[in-house]
Amino acid sequence: MSLAGAAHAGPAKNRELVIRAVVGLFIDHDPAVVDKYWSQKYIQHNPMFPNGRDVIKGFVSNTPPGFKYEMGAVVADGNIVMVRGRYTGFGPKPMIAVDMFRVEKGKIIEHWDVLQEEVPANQTKSGNPMFVPGM
Repeated sequence: MSLAGAAHAGPAKNRELVIRAVVGLFIDHDPAVVDKYWSQKYIQHNPMFPNGRDVIKGFVSNTPPGFKYEMGAVVADGNIVMVRGRYTGFGPKPMIAVDMFRVEKGKIIEHWDVLQEEVPANQTKSGNPMFVPGM
């Protein structure tokens, strides 16, 4: 989809779609959102996961007890939507992430992410937290 075509879909509409998808997946733990919001041609750029929707369904169906996701800022530009968030209960330390999604024809078609272990504010040189909910 060209950027002109993406602009027609509208960044606000794409932003809302990604928010519904992320909340459904990571907060509500609802595997049904995968068929609703992810394309059958889903392309994954995280090196730990293969392409396709089935792995997402498996992930959400097998999240460990205590898994929690907190959403931060959500930014949309054309057909690209970025979500900043915190994952806890997925590993030994909370992870701060920026997930980037490409939307095509009303579905998430592609995903990239950058993950970093959270450092507590009292252990940073600035004294500032890495994540503030809603920011």
